[in-house]
Amino acid sequence: MCTSRFKAGAASKRPRYKVWSRRIGVNMMTYTQIESPVGPLLLVADDAGLREILFVNGRHHARPDPNWKHDAAPLEKTINQLRSYFAGQREEFDLPLAPQGTKFQQEVWRRLCDIPYGETISYGELAKRIGNPQASRAVGLANGSNPIPIVIPCHRVIGSNGKLTGYGGGLPIKEKLLALERKQLRLL
Repeated sequence: MCTSRFKAGAASKRPRYKVWSRRIGVNMMTYTQIESPVGPLLLVADDAGLREILFVNGRHHARPDPNWKHDAAPLEKTINQLRSYFAGQREEFDLPLAPQGTKFQQEVWRRLCDIPYGETISYGELAKRIGNPQASRAVGLANGSNPIPIVIPCHRVIGSNGKLTGYGGGLPIKEKLLALERKQLRLL
C-alpha cells in the first residue's frame, strides 16, 4: 500500500513518450538516475514531491530534460526507500507524491495504492473499485500512464485471465517485481 502523501497534479494532455521533456509549473525540477535490479531509473521531483520514475531502458527511453537540475539530495529519501523495497525490507512507501494526470487518472492511481503488497487484481476489479465496472479499458490506459511506477504499484494489476499484461518497463520487470513481493525472489 502507498502511505505516501498523494497530491493531485494538473491534467496533462501530452503523450506518455514526451513526459520527460516538459517542465512542470514554476518549481525547478530536479532529477537523478540510479541503478536498480530492474535497470536504471530516472527519478524526477520538484517542491511538490516525486513526479516521475522512468525506466531508462523501458519502452520509451527516458532522458532528463535540459532544463532540469541534476541533484540527488532532494531525492535521497526516495532512493533509500527504493533500495529498501528492492532488498525486500519495505512494503510501503512514505513519500510526497505529485503525479500529473486527469481527474480519472488520479483516481485510478489512488486506487492502485490500495492494492496490498504481494497481491494482484484485474483491470475489471480495479474498474469496480473506482465505481465504474464498465471502464476496464480506460482503467488500463490510466494504469499504463502511471508516472510513478513501483511506488504507485501499477505492476499489481493483471489481466482477468491471470496473465501479465503490458508494463512500461517491460513484462520481465513486472514479473520480477511481483516475484519480489511474493517473496519468491530477492533483487538485492
